Amino acid sequence: MPKVLSLSKNEDFKTVLGGKKILNKFVTIYYKKLTINDKNKFIYSIIAKKKLGNAVFRNKIKRRLRSIALEAYKKININLKYSYIFIAKKNVFDGEFKLIKEQIIRDVDKIK
Repeated sequence: MPKVLSLSKNEDFKTVLGGKKILNKFVTIYYKKLTINDKNKFIYSIIAKKKLGNAVFRNKIKRRLRSIALEAYKKININLKYSYIFIAKKNVFDGEFKLIKEQIIRDVDKIK
């Protein structure tokens, strides 16, 4: 089973944010091929901006999205050539977990 890693360098974030994106009601998903990414690593990061709420609120959003990303990784065949950034929107906190999961899995599955 491939490793799951997080983006850490500022230049990697800037590179992925310059790539393609998919918008939905709950998150914005940026993805791009990175040269550092080999085929045995699932590299992703989650961003919850300060304007979403206080630290407790943002951490809950990140926990939800992390759970969904790992479940999507196990459930569907995610393209490991890409690195992903999930940027949360306000609706992630208010939305039903099942709906959020279905939408994100559907959108990530489109990336080939």
